Amino acid sequence: MMAENPVVVDNPYGLGALWAQGDFVAKGTLVILVVMSLLTWFIMITKFFDQRKMRSQANEAEKEFWTSGSLTDALNKLKGQGNPFRALAETGKHAFEHHETNKARLAGAIDTSEWITQSLERTGDSIIGRMQSGLPVLASVGSTAPFVGLFGTVWGIYHALIAISLAGQASIDKVAGPVGEALIMTAIGLAVAVPAVLGYNVLLRRNKVVQERVTHFAHELHAYLISGAKMGLGLDRSGSTAKPAASR
Repeated sequence: MMAENPVVVDNPYGLGALWAQGDFVAKGTLVILVVMSLLTWFIMITKFFDQRKMRSQANEAEKEFWTSGSLTDALNKLKGQGNPFRALAETGKHAFEHHETNKARLAGAIDTSEWITQSLERTGDSIIGRMQSGLPVLASVGSTAPFVGLFGTVWGIYHALIAISLAGQASIDKVAGPVGEALIMTAIGLAVAVPAVLGYNVLLRRNKVVQERVTHFAHELHAYLISGAKMGLGLDRSGSTAKPAASR
């Protein structure tokens, strides 16, 4: 006895039908969710590689900067466009040289330590602001995407109920299909929001690690420019004694 071929039933209430039969509000909501999803993944991917690059630059700064013969040589070892550690080092160097050049005029108003601190803080705030760019977008997508999807669902259910009322038929097969189709919007909204929330939390944690290393580098640079010695001499991460800072 030959097995019967399975019957394939086309789904009249799928995503394709939702797009084909939806009005401008339904289509607009779906487009917004798609744009949110693309923007989320673009930010997550680009920020991940940016953070990876900055962590590599942090390792390079800790390994190469403090073992150089002079501050100029140390600056030349910090490669890479937009290197935050090079930006801090250049800011500190210029601030120190500027204060020393104008010491007679500035000494009575502000001392060297405070002058360098303010310069490093401005550069550090700029670096941290650049590191945090894009994260508010992820937070906004994670918090609003479910509601955008819910709006699409409510709008779809409203039109489905109106159509059923006009047809005068309220059987389960006439109600379940359109309502189920409308619920696709909620599912899409959740599918957009969940990666955004997870990506935001992961990137925020990775950002915090890099920010701590940037802040630590700024503090050590400040101490070096004032005292001529690297702050926190002792055991480094490899377990050996850290080398003293290079001379200016």
